[in-house]
Amino acid sequence: MIRPLTPADAARYRAIRLEALVTHPEAFGSTFAREQEKTLAWFEERLTASDVFGAFIGGELVGSAGFRREDDAKTAHKGVLWGMYVRPQARKSGTGRLLVDAVAAHAAKRVEQLHLVVVSENQAALRLYAAAGFVEYGRGVKALKYNGRYYDEILMALFFDDSDATRPR
Repeated sequence: MIRPLTPADAARYRAIRLEALVTHPEAFGSTFAREQEKTLAWFEERLTASDVFGAFIGGELVGSAGFRREDDAKTAHKGVLWGMYVRPQARKSGTGRLLVDAVAAHAAKRVEQLHLVVVSENQAALRLYAAAGFVEYGRGVKALKYNGRYYDEILMALFFDDSDATRPR
């Protein structure tokens, strides 16, 4: 089951978010060190101010992904899928696709485009996003640096309003 997370889910969200930052530190812009210091109230506020979706199996939170809309006048037609993570036991079960689809359906009512970035080495995520209709439009070379190693990011977008928006102009 996929549903929006509420402040009542803050403890579960905090746990899965910290797990994501520990197990895949190269995949996120934030760090475990930064977020482990955040209080439960901070996570409650994040769930109040943000659109974060959770994937549940048997009542356990096994995945999460967020959506935010750009707020500048010239970029308000775009949104961002951020913080995508699925626990290992729920991978290859369709949970990731359900999360992406839920965020995309939510975004389609609010924006014309949904963007994301993914570490270039994460082939499973790249396949998932491509299967959901995202197209690559760029690469951030050495976009992240963790433990002295650089990681490229692939920039991807899903266009809701123009079926040929992915064609070069």
